[in-house]
Amino acid sequence: MRKYIENYRNQIELMIENNQFKEEDIILFREKIQDFQHERLIHLLVTLSFAFFAIVFLVLGMLSYLFLIPFFSFLIFLIFYIIHYFFLENSCQYFYKLYDKMKQKVKK
Repeated sequence: MRKYIENYRNQIELMIENNQFKEEDIILFREKIQDFQHERLIHLLVTLSFAFFAIVFLVLGMLSYLFLIPFFSFLIFLIFYIIHYFFLENSCQYFYKLYDKMKQKVKK
C-alpha cells in the first residue's frame, strides 16, 4: 500500500506541475481520497484493537508471566500498525493539499 500511495502521489504531483488534468481527473482524485480515508479508518480500528489486546495481556501478565508472551507479540504488531497508520494519515492530509491545488488551478 505504501508504494501504491507514493506512486499515486508522484503521478498527481506531476499532473499538477504540468497542469495536465481535467475536471474528470479531479473527480477521480476525490474518489481516491475517499478510498484512502476508508483505508485509514480501518487501520485506526485495527490499531486500537491491537492496543486494547496488548493492554489486556499486560494486565493478565501481572497475574501470570505466560501472558507476557502474547503481550510482546501484540506490542510489536502495534508498533508497526502505528507507523503505518501515521503514514496513511499524513498521506491523506497531503492529498487534501494537492486536491486544493487542483481546484485552484481549475478556477484560474
